[in-house]
Amino acid sequence: MAGLVTAAPTVGAAAHDASDAAPDPASDAVERRLRALEDRAEITELIARYGPAVDRGDARAVAALWTDDGEYAFDDTVLDADGILTLVDLESHQEFLRRGCAHIVSAPTITIDGDTAVATTHSAVLAGSGELWEPARVSANRWELVRTTAGWRVHRRMNRLLDGSAAARALLDQAASDPLSP
Repeated sequence: MAGLVTAAPTVGAAAHDASDAAPDPASDAVERRLRALEDRAEITELIARYGPAVDRGDARAVAALWTDDGEYAFDDTVLDADGILTLVDLESHQEFLRRGCAHIVSAPTITIDGDTAVATTHSAVLAGSGELWEPARVSANRWELVRTTAGWRVHRRMNRLLDGSAAARALLDQAASDPLSP
């Protein structure tokens, strides 16, 4: 073909080593954006697994969402990792299971800072009542997550009933104004 120029591969000491190349800002930017998208997808998937796990009463699956030193605070209750493992055994949860229940969590708003992240969601627990489903709880949630060797895990979750109280509004306000502050 006329005008086609090809270069012969270089061998030996004159060979170009890719590690000697100057950093490519465009490639680095794409890599950061891809990592952020992967992190968001993994965090969203982690949070989405919560509802089906508690609705089927799977204590191990629920506990696997948290770090070994994780915490879950709701109402006047604070569960540590051992308590999270027994969450589905609480009488209030067993009553939901007897009635039929669906823990539904909204799509999260996620802020990531390195190996930590904060996600904010709404959640609703629907409980069976005859042939109807009734909302039993509607809450604001703050999920504090950390990247572990096993992937993203919940370090702390705060759940506040949306009952008109200042505590629930404050949780949602914090997500809007300064999501990463504790």
